[in-house]
Order: sequence, then structure tokens, then C-alpha cells
Amino acid sequence: MTNSKNDRSAAGTASFGFREVPEAERQRLVNGVFASVAERYDLMNDLMSGGLHRLWKDDLVAWLAPPRTTTPWRLLDVAGGTGDVTLKIMAAAGAGAGAVICDISPEMLAVGRRRIDAAGLADRVALVEGNAEALPFPDRSFDAYTIAFGIRNVTHIDRALAEAHRVLKLGGRFLCLEFSEVDVPILDRLYDLHSFEVIPRIGRLVAGSAEPYRYLVESIRRFPRQEAFAQMIAAAGFARVCYRNLSGGIAALHSGWRI
Repeated sequence: MTNSKNDRSAAGTASFGFREVPEAERQRLVNGVFASVAERYDLMNDLMSGGLHRLWKDDLVAWLAPPRTTTPWRLLDVAGGTGDVTLKIMAAAGAGAGAVICDISPEMLAVGRRRIDAAGLADRVALVEGNAEALPFPDRSFDAYTIAFGIRNVTHIDRALAEAHRVLKLGGRFLCLEFSEVDVPILDRLYDLHSFEVIPRIGRLVAGSAEPYRYLVESIRRFPRQEAFAQMIAAAGFARVCYRNLSGGIAALHSGWRI
């Protein structure tokens, strides 16, 4: 078995980190990871990004540029269970904005519900348990679709992208923030050292277990590179697909439009 992130799984299996597991088991294993880290999800992202994920999410909001008006505008934030991205977008949007947070993990959604209630947004933000590959929403329901650090964990990325296209209105915007391929010499080696050696050890010390963090690091390495992922987005029917590298490619923002 090779560790190249561009390698795809053999027929009937899907990659869980660098291990191969039956496809039918993968979602259960992913769900278990996120159930175990739900209460420490922000800490997890701080460990994996050195705190940069907070700035990258600000970049997502700035590129999305939600309308600051009273005109109705509807966001779908997929795999956004803890609510951090939705809260940032709602803070930047006008009074006409509303949102739905959709996540497959009830534990993550429980964290998000507390945050949404604490922010006084319960009347404008709904939380729905659902799978990114089979969204429980009608066609052309949303003006924008966001997903941050979630799409690499779905079993079939192509199905999730097709669903994103389906639920967006004509003129709707797709934005994905995900860890990606570092394109700066030396930084790539330093980031690998941090990812594979430092993060699992810190995870064991802080959260009591290294395994969820090891899986999440390995899942990054198996995710398609920037250009390959852009091609997948275009294949799902999106137009004007482009991406921006963040912090030398440690993360990337991908954008597409339904037109």
C-alpha cells in the first residue's frame, strides 16, 4: 500500500486514513471519530492548523460576501455541526439572512445548538441531522452552500458535490474550505512532521486519545489535490470553478457557481 494521497481505494473499500476498510464501515468509523471529538472540535482544529483555521474561516466569509440587506438569503452549512462557520457568516450578513446547519453527527449538532441558542439566533438558524451524500432538502432551496473541513470525510465526494449542486438555486454559490497540498518547499516537510508526529501526541495528552487525530491527519493526505478537486467540482456541474491556496496550500478554498 502506498501513502500517496492521489491513490484511490480498491473496489469495494474506502480509505480510512492509510488503512483500507470496507466502504460500508467507513461512515460508521468517521461518525465515531467525530462523536469522540465533538466537545473538543475547536481544539482539534487549533492543533491541526496552529490556530490558523479561524483566519481561514474568516477568508471563507469574506469571499462568500453574504448580503448585508433585508432581502431573504438562505445558507446551507454542511458538516457545520458546531456552528462556528454559520455564526461567522450570520454576523457578516444582513437581517434577511437565514441558515440551516446540516451534519451527520448528533454530537456535533448538540454543540452547535448550544452555540446558536447562546447567540440568540435560534429563530434564524435551523439544525438538521443529515448526510452530505443525500441531503434532506428540496431542489434549488439555498442561495449558498458552505462546507469547512468536512468533505474529505464523506464516503463518496462526487455524490456530495452532486447534492450541493442540486440544492443550490440558479446563481447559487458553492464554497469549500479544506486542508490541502502544501506547495512551498521546506514548509511541506515541516507540516508533515507537525502532522504525523506532533499532532497525535498532543491529541493524546490533551484529549486522551491519539487515534482520532491520526485518522484526521491521514485523511488530509488522501484528499485530492487542489486542481484535481477543482475538476471534480466542475464535473458536478458547477461553473466558474476556482480556488485559492491559504498559508502556502495547507488549506484551500474552492468556489463554484450554479448557473
